[in-house]
Amino acid sequence: MINITRLDGSKFVLNCEYIETLEKTPDTVITTTNGKKIVVAESVEEIVEKVIQYKSRIISLIKQHQ
Repeated sequence: MINITRLDGSKFVLNCEYIETLEKTPDTVITTTNGKKIVVAESVEEIVEKVIQYKSRIISLIKQHQ
């Protein structure tokens, strides 16, 4: 799960496993696997970094419990 900001400043948490595509149009548009489009304040690069950090935490937790 990653924290994201809509253009109006409201915050929400997105399950990054449902991200299908990220587009810069010039705003960042997230398209989910169910076809929903969400325009967000973060850049494509910021979202990619958030996803990498999230997945790294998951892998770290798995390794700790092995």
